[in-house]
Amino acid sequence: MKSRKMHRVIGILLILPMFGWVVTGFIFFTKPGYEGAYDQLAIKTYPLKSAFVIPPEANWLEAKVVKTILGHHLLVKTKDGLEHLDPISYQPKKLVDGEALQLLINDTFLHDPQRYGVVVSIDGNQALTNTGVEVILNWSQLSLRQSGQDTALINLLYKIHYLQWTPFKEFNQVFGFLGLMLLILLTLFGIKMVISTKPKRA
Repeated sequence: MKSRKMHRVIGILLILPMFGWVVTGFIFFTKPGYEGAYDQLAIKTYPLKSAFVIPPEANWLEAKVVKTILGHHLLVKTKDGLEHLDPISYQPKKLVDGEALQLLINDTFLHDPQRYGVVVSIDGNQALTNTGVEVILNWSQLSLRQSGQDTALINLLYKIHYLQWTPFKEFNQVFGFLGLMLLILLTLFGIKMVISTKPKRA
């Protein structure tokens, strides 16, 4: 099969992937909505007004006390991981219940109420707001992770860009590899066509 015909066939096969790459590439370059979609949501803290004595523990690599709307928290890093303790008793601090968790998260939302709104439901350490944002609390780190409809849309665009078009991981890997190989072949046949094209005689 001649290079020109192969170039045409591969070009036809790559119409949809090329269109996806162009559209998603433009979005990734301009990044509209990225700021809100991937906002690093941090729990609101307050100045400490009380002094705490941190006992010397051999297995504590780091320790810090923070104050939230729920009170004081002792966050400790050990060789085995992170621990969330009570700064008075030094015992593990249990995950707060739904009402307290709602209070903690809503207090954090005050910096951007337009995006986050207020919590409307609680399920364990997960919360859903009236603006459709899902928030997950990591109690051991006392940290939050958020994702909204814009986050889901951008993640979908990444799947389109990297040819992850099906729910099957193995198939997506083969499909993505095939797309890259076809793109390389398209380029090689295009170069061959340019090199082999003879200049017309006057």
